[in-house]
Amino acid sequence: MNIVLTIDVGHPPRHPDVVEYELEEKLLKVRNSSSFCIMKIIHGQSGNTKQIVHNWAYNKRRRLREIIYGENYTIFDERTQEMRDEAGQFPDADLEASNSGITILWVK
Repeated sequence: MNIVLTIDVGHPPRHPDVVEYELEEKLLKVRNSSSFCIMKIIHGQSGNTKQIVHNWAYNKRRRLREIIYGENYTIFDERTQEMRDEAGQFPDADLEASNSGITILWVK
């Protein structure tokens, strides 16, 4: 069973409105899913797209349980531990990678 929906909004770069539309569309998909509960967003390590994703996530925070930035996505992070304990210990190459090019959203 898939619990993580991975979305790449950074490659190729897109207009901010397109990024936000795609994120909104995927958030609705996860919220209406019986299996997905986590969005893994690939946005790149620098540039405008990363800031767009972070701002969008902040604005949607009431619909999210947690926002975990890639550089904090480690087994030593309390929020990451809680999410992985509750959602399941799924394999993820970015765990412990200190990857600032991703953001993890744990959806309510």
